[in-house]
Amino acid sequence: MKHLAIASLAFALAAPAFAQSAAEKTGVNSLMGVAPKTEDFVQEAATSDMFEISSSKLAIERGDDATKAFAQQMVTDHQKTTDELKGLVASGKVKASVPSAMTSNQQSMLDKLNGLQGADFNKQYHADQESVHEDAVDLFKRYGDEGDNADLKAWAVATRPALEHHLMMAKELNN
Repeated sequence: MKHLAIASLAFALAAPAFAQSAAEKTGVNSLMGVAPKTEDFVQEAATSDMFEISSSKLAIERGDDATKAFAQQMVTDHQKTTDELKGLVASGKVKASVPSAMTSNQQSMLDKLNGLQGADFNKQYHADQESVHEDAVDLFKRYGDEGDNADLKAWAVATRPALEHHLMMAKELNN
């Protein structure tokens, strides 16, 4: 039993520095409307942008005309928010690290998309876009309302209307 406790402690200490807090990762914060910690917000915003850009580049190659137009807008807009977020961190105004890879869940979603073509691809891409933008709007609303870093909070507030517009466009694609 003692070995199990030591192994558990070693595993916990070996977790990546950018790992999300348990309350944010399990969705408890979202259900309760609680703002994420700054590090969690940066992690989620950055990995969301990575997924948006990667999946949308794929959609530019494989999607129908409406999907391609939407996807091009996603690449442009999410590259802009990535650059802005990295700028806030690089300036020292936001004490957090920007992750270099998507979450395993996002990578699985991208892998699934990568295996699809035609109407199946479009349908999955549209569904994914609606889902990830619902999550992003929720994340940016919670941080914008109650985040603890003034500069990041202002950025979240300023960025949220574009994400809400993306969500509306994704819902239209899904109809």
